[in-house]
Amino acid sequence: MIKIDKVNIDEALRYMGYKNNINIDNISPILKKCEQELLNNIDIRYCYNVFDIEEINNQIKVKNTNLSLQGKSILTHLENCNQAVFMAATLSEKVDRLISKYNVVDMTSSIITDAMASALIEQVCNKVEEIIKDNIQNKNMTWRFSPGYGDLPISLQKDFVNAINANKKIGLTVTNNNILIPRKSVTAIIGISDKPIPQKKRGCVICSMNKTCQFRKRGTHCGF
Repeated sequence: MIKIDKVNIDEALRYMGYKNNINIDNISPILKKCEQELLNNIDIRYCYNVFDIEEINNQIKVKNTNLSLQGKSILTHLENCNQAVFMAATLSEKVDRLISKYNVVDMTSSIITDAMASALIEQVCNKVEEIIKDNIQNKNMTWRFSPGYGDLPISLQKDFVNAINANKKIGLTVTNNNILIPRKSVTAIIGISDKPIPQKKRGCVICSMNKTCQFRKRGTHCGF
């Protein structure tokens, strides 16, 4: 069970487009209110499976599933890996309802709560990754790589969710537009290798969203 009692406010502010060293004293009360409301409504759930993988014809075949991971970026990410963790995490539908409620009655609180929830789901994923590391001993792990990063198609979301039975386990579904429901949810792939894993290239250059990314327009980045 994962328990988080504090939101990474600095990260939430970055999602809102705040620059470093900005005085936020004037919005501190509303930040505290939104943080507490959010924490009162989360129901953290996660699941993951470990799959054997192999490279076939420049694709990553995920054994015992119908999944093939396509794209140069995932090939690079999983280089020298013989297994991969498929993980999913969510804050629950109650968070979606909270943000929707604020969207009607208090737009400022809606924006702040949405950003806090985005920061919080990343905190949850970090905790899940720690759990995975504890359960996979004497192995080396890559960082998290989600559908839609680089040239890995986001269209594999449904097959990804089905492969780890995330609908039944944590209530995660995927729309026809490949949007995860609940919205504050994440799916990700982590490579596992017996060999040391060199630091791989990350950043906006290899991301498929780099032309339309709202973070780049604000002069920041998503952390990828």
